Amino acid sequence: MSRIGYKTVVLPKGVEVKEDGNIVTVKGAKGTLSREFSSEIKMNVKDNEVNFEPIADYNNKVRALHGTMRANFNNMVEGVTNGFKKTLKLVGVGYRAQLKGKTLTLNVGYSNPVEMQVPEDLTVEVPDNTTIHISGISKQAVGDFAATVRSVRSPEPYKGKGIRYENEHIIRKEGKTGK
Repeated sequence: MSRIGYKTVVLPKGVEVKEDGNIVTVKGAKGTLSREFSSEIKMNVKDNEVNFEPIADYNNKVRALHGTMRANFNNMVEGVTNGFKKTLKLVGVGYRAQLKGKTLTLNVGYSNPVEMQVPEDLTVEVPDNTTIHISGISKQAVGDFAATVRSVRSPEPYKGKGIRYENEHIIRKEGKTGK
């Protein structure tokens, strides 16, 4: 059984936590994040430490919420202090990416280029034609946009062409062989 919910979250210097009912706001050097948490788990803020403890009886639902709330809060603290970053690589002949303002254009083997609007709270950089850096303070927003970009042309198992995460390992399949 996991004990993540009982681990203490230590707040770095410059991070402020504010509770307004079920809505928790974390403010740091990189920005501010807000999230609504369950009322079945109580958040205790003392000095620079935050603990979570269940209020209701400890059934399976509360047990799952306990660890999830603590992990989400920890990600909020990590995001406003350091931020999150994902790197995507384009693998394939002629595959390239361009960034014009807040529009990401992908040429990945379709007859027309695929254009995607970058969300306001994220920063996207294209240092070269085959690399995309996505960064922001919300782990969920960074991961969602990276997954959306990857889904435009997921890596295929035979030649390995497609958009993949930087350290992602693609299991390759053997093609057909003649007699």
